[in-house]
Amino acid sequence: MNASDRTPADLLRSALAADPARPLVTFYDDATGERVELSVATFANWVAKTANLLQDGLSAEPGDRLALLLPAHWQTAVWLLACSSVGVVADVGGDPAGADLVVSGPDGLAAARACSGERIALALRPLGGRFPQAPEGFADYAVEVPSQGDRFVPYVPVDPDAPALAVAGTELTGTQLVERARADAAELGLTAGSRLLSGRPYDTWDGLSAGLYAPLAAGGSVVLCRNLDQLSPEGLTKRIDSERVTGTAA
Repeated sequence: MNASDRTPADLLRSALAADPARPLVTFYDDATGERVELSVATFANWVAKTANLLQDGLSAEPGDRLALLLPAHWQTAVWLLACSSVGVVADVGGDPAGADLVVSGPDGLAAARACSGERIALALRPLGGRFPQAPEGFADYAVEVPSQGDRFVPYVPVDPDAPALAVAGTELTGTQLVERARADAAELGLTAGSRLLSGRPYDTWDGLSAGLYAPLAAGGSVVLCRNLDQLSPEGLTKRIDSERVTGTAA
């Protein structure tokens, strides 16, 4: 990866330039049987559309705080990189009442209503499906995002030394995030082409790093597993083999 990358969005741009066709995020939900694989190019397209939604549709600006009430999921990873692209602080599990806008899955809607700003809801259904009917007071992400542009350019350049991520009491700038992700990648033994299987939730830095940032920083990819405890040991062994996993962080 490019040593000059200083934000997660920079890491994604470098990954896109290096090999857009390779897998970046392979997502499993072992409660539903869902599997989704996103190449670097497909993931980057989702990020661009979501960043355009943030910047144009929701009028988000650098420094705004977004309460992200989502589980470990491929769409959560998209939102994390979209926030980085715009310069919005992704506050994972943050207090909606203190946020400028909120993004929530079905389980967080009651808490999300405390946000006085824009509210986006994700159904988290297979293939990015929409709600049968959008929750009252929320825009449905699956309805809003498809019409957004496939390329994103921020109105204001993102400051890598500004806050970028908050999780479990830790706040990191873009530069700090990239540095920690690179250090974690080295500790996990990740290199270009590595495939890391992670069953960790996204409510800690360790979960976010293993489930997205460290593989991205290393030029590798992640097999992100939600509800991994519902998979049998035999099933896990089979998945590791079929997905050509080179390391685990379960």
